[in-house]
Amino acid sequence: MAGHRTSSAAGPPRAFGADLHVELRGPGLRAGLADALREAVRTGRLAPGSRLPASRSLAADLGVSRNTVVESYAELVAEGWLTAQQGSGTRVATRVPEPHRVTPGAPRSRPDEHRPRYGLWTGAPDLANFPRTQWLTAARRALTAAPYDAFGYGDARGRTELRAALADYLARARGVCAGPERIVICSGFHHGLALMARALRVRRVGAVAVEAYGLGLFRDLLRNAGLHTPPLYVDEHGGRIDDLARLPGVGAVLLTPAHQYPTGVALCPERRTAAVDWARATGGLILEDDYDGEFRYDRQPVGALQGLDPQRVVYFGSVSKSLAPGLRLGWTVLPEELIREIVTAKGHGDYMTSALEQLTLAEFIASGAYDRHVRSMRLRYRRRRDQLVEVLRQRAPGIRVTGMAAGLQTVLELPPGTESSVVQAAARQGLAIRGLTQFRYETEDCGWQLPERDALVVNYAAPSDSAWSSALDALCTVLP
Repeated sequence: MAGHRTSSAAGPPRAFGADLHVELRGPGLRAGLADALREAVRTGRLAPGSRLPASRSLAADLGVSRNTVVESYAELVAEGWLTAQQGSGTRVATRVPEPHRVTPGAPRSRPDEHRPRYGLWTGAPDLANFPRTQWLTAARRALTAAPYDAFGYGDARGRTELRAALADYLARARGVCAGPERIVICSGFHHGLALMARALRVRRVGAVAVEAYGLGLFRDLLRNAGLHTPPLYVDEHGGRIDDLARLPGVGAVLLTPAHQYPTGVALCPERRTAAVDWARATGGLILEDDYDGEFRYDRQPVGALQGLDPQRVVYFGSVSKSLAPGLRLGWTVLPEELIREIVTAKGHGDYMTSALEQLTLAEFIASGAYDRHVRSMRLRYRRRRDQLVEVLRQRAPGIRVTGMAAGLQTVLELPPGTESSVVQAAARQGLAIRGLTQFRYETEDCGWQLPERDALVVNYAAPSDSAWSSALDALCTVLP
């Protein structure tokens, strides 16, 4: 159990609770947790008066029983390290046993000042709520039923069982039109885009347009494959599709139409239609990154753009946001004309996707566990977003929340000229967060300039339950 992380806190009592970093050591889980908490108090990571997470939340974070946490708290209350009062929760005592003294001349251990205590960076779901038990059940069933050939190299397209399960799921959940024969399994969007970039170069495509806000990682991937990446202007209606006709040599465009990353807007219906018309007229391709399309909170999710023209749209999906990026499982749904090229590119490179993990995901989907998990996380993330909006309304009324009620992140508009100072102040508070400027992309020859916009991109999904309220507290502290 070593290395389980909750949160960490220092300073005056917090309205939203403490954030701990503990390692469970010792002869048992209860003793290990008690020792870790004592050490946190001794070293000052838990200051007098700090409120500890509720026993249920901390138990869920650490993957232990609630009784283990309750008994540890009770032991430390009895020893005088903690206090517990009805309605006030469990807190660090205002006067605790004297800390260990450092022997003169001995090196002092100093906490890592640069290690963030609260992660609000975009990209990660709530990993503490990964469905371990259900995934293990699916893995056991999949392994028991796996045919002998599952332990060989297999088909570069991926396991038939997973492709069939995905074809059914994507049709009913995202409106994707595809049979199993048009799905290729990959290790995530990055892998799928790398395969597509290789195929586009073989087709002598010279440029792929990319949205003016997005991840530099994917632009670098395309450029490293020899493709130019002219930016496509993004406004409150998504990418300005009409500009594609004025971009020379563009044979494909990379879009996040359901939920633009990271601004949080949807590609409006007129531009969705215009994108398909452009692809049909030019023979170009739309590369649709549907990275979090299952999470919409104010209405039913908008269907995938691929459903408008399966022959001109390449659809990418993965479990990185719905389950966990560490599973390294994704997929691309291809136009018929691209299947052989992508399969060849994948087969000549690295298969990169475990057959057993594929079979487990296929069982997880077929059993209904995937749908149940997505529904559960949709409710959880909606509550998180609602809490963020409400806390900002009360404590930072000058901050405007923009973007759809969807996905795992939102954008907080800041007063002009304050983004850099707020990000720096957040770092000093141990708050890992990015400004919108870090996602901005424009070139000198693009013919336009994005308006100046100071904002934070906040991932409300990633913090654990026990750290979420403290992360909100820290965020409000640094907002102007």
